[in-house]
Amino acid sequence: MKRLGGYLLIVLTITVLIPSAIAKSVDIVSVKSVSEGIGFEEEDSQKIAQDKMEKEAKTIEKVSVPLKIGKKEFEYINIYNEKKEKTEKIILDEYIKGVVAAEMPARFDIEALKAQAIAARTYAINKSIRFEKGHPNHSGAPLCTGVHCQAYLSLEDLKKVHGEKWIDDYWDKIEEAVDTTKNLVIMYKGEIIEPLYHSTSGGMTEDSMNVFATNSPYLKAVESPGEEDAPKFKDIKTITKSEFVKLLNSKFPKAKLKEEDFLNKIKLVEKTSSGRINKLSLNGITAEGRDIRDIFELNSTNFKITFDEKSGLIEIETHGYGHGVGMSQWGANVMAKDGKNFEAILEHYYSGIEIKNTSK
Repeated sequence: MKRLGGYLLIVLTITVLIPSAIAKSVDIVSVKSVSEGIGFEEEDSQKIAQDKMEKEAKTIEKVSVPLKIGKKEFEYINIYNEKKEKTEKIILDEYIKGVVAAEMPARFDIEALKAQAIAARTYAINKSIRFEKGHPNHSGAPLCTGVHCQAYLSLEDLKKVHGEKWIDDYWDKIEEAVDTTKNLVIMYKGEIIEPLYHSTSGGMTEDSMNVFATNSPYLKAVESPGEEDAPKFKDIKTITKSEFVKLLNSKFPKAKLKEEDFLNKIKLVEKTSSGRINKLSLNGITAEGRDIRDIFELNSTNFKITFDEKSGLIEIETHGYGHGVGMSQWGANVMAKDGKNFEAILEHYYSGIEIKNTSK
């Protein structure tokens, strides 16, 4: 019986104590694995990787949707690179990033940069439709990299011009302005517009009819206050009396101006509604305000001429910089700093327009 009891004790130990110990061991290992973040590491990694792939796929799908106007798609754009003297084909929004960086100070408010991005994109598409086979000034492409169209600098060029720090400080901001407004363009009654813009209005923009002799209903004169901090809000050019008369006579020889009485021979004929000089009379010869601007290389046609008899010098004071039509870039930044978004900015400077996403 004692021997039998011994056998029973051994059996009980094997069947009860050892499985219990194994179970406890498994529990300990299991708890330790979870507490160290190991238990479901492989499963979690797969889930994270899958989520990342799905997110990237959505991003790629979103980016790949091209801008559409009618039946035409604009994923790429042709530009004539003036520096390289050749036509280049680049992704549309990469071109827009280079335009925004070249045309508007990157330190401007993000909403102003967004407005610039949409205006630049709309301008590029407008030109691409109108000059599909090439512009007369650069037959290989509808657009060029110079101010004749829109200024453009590649990322490589921007590094050379501004340095690496500028890229670190501002490039993400430029990309945000373009990427968050992807495929947005400006339309007027279902047609894509030509959204002209300029640096500084001097307080009020100009009607397109007074500058380009085209009556664009969306390019009307509007107020643009708060631009006084712009570096070219006001400028004064000084010139001698003899040089002044010489330059005018070279452009308008029939005027036959003389130094002795030239002031009496120059008369204001007409100003535009924005206060710019539209026409002057030079001893009976009519001169356009923009002609005077070109002759003396003035910042705008919003100018005033005064003569100091003691010094014999003439001062030409100008307000604003550029043709004055469409969006004032400095005015846009003033609006953005006042809390206006890009829609409000564009709707202010372009009358009666709509901002549309053409990929939908």
